[in-house]
Amino acid sequence: MPPRNDDLHGNAPDDSRVALVLVDVINDLEFEGADRLLPQALAMADRLAALAARARRARVPVVYVNDNFGRWRSDFRTLLDRCLRGPVRGRSLARRLRPRATDYVVLKTKHSGFYATTLELLLRYLKTETLVLTGLTGDRCVLFTAADAFMRDFELFVPADGTVSIEPEHNAHALAEMARLLDADLTDSIRLALSRSGVSTRGRAAAARPRSARERPARPARRSHAPAA
Repeated sequence: MPPRNDDLHGNAPDDSRVALVLVDVINDLEFEGADRLLPQALAMADRLAALAARARRARVPVVYVNDNFGRWRSDFRTLLDRCLRGPVRGRSLARRLRPRATDYVVLKTKHSGFYATTLELLLRYLKTETLVLTGLTGDRCVLFTAADAFMRDFELFVPADGTVSIEPEHNAHALAEMARLLDADLTDSIRLALSRSGVSTRGRAAAARPRSARERPARPARRSHAPAA
């Protein structure tokens, strides 16, 4: 059913076929294994900061989809303040990737950014069809969010250099599965050119090539159910 009003009472003024989604990057990293995740996350943060800056310049919506750290009475400002000012492992990550006033924020309840959140409704009002999905961690929250996005018929870009996991081999396996099962494009973030109308990939020697539904290289047809044995 189409929405009865187009601008969500003025709260979603953007209109963009593309949205950049950052999953769980405002994170205290106070959990088991995070000491091994931190160096990878900080290297990723520089790449995501550059990608987000390009998105903002192109007026592509930047959407933070963030865990509530189990503190059900917290709002995002409280969580951000904890990560920016508290003696937590993730402070450097939060400082590099803190949201801007024009960005959107969705708090999630479990692994997927879509489960029991406002994300789907926000993207509907933004008229978004393509998601560039990044963040923590590739083998859990990014993977679950990507699966739910696929079920909702979004086109997916999951930059291979834009998501990390505690175990690099688990991250690589999750990326491979997102490409195989969810039709995700794994082009590195540095090669992605974002605009409100679509995503282009830049080769080393070639100009950016628009990747619209009509111009994309042939891929296997989307599977709506498991293949027959």
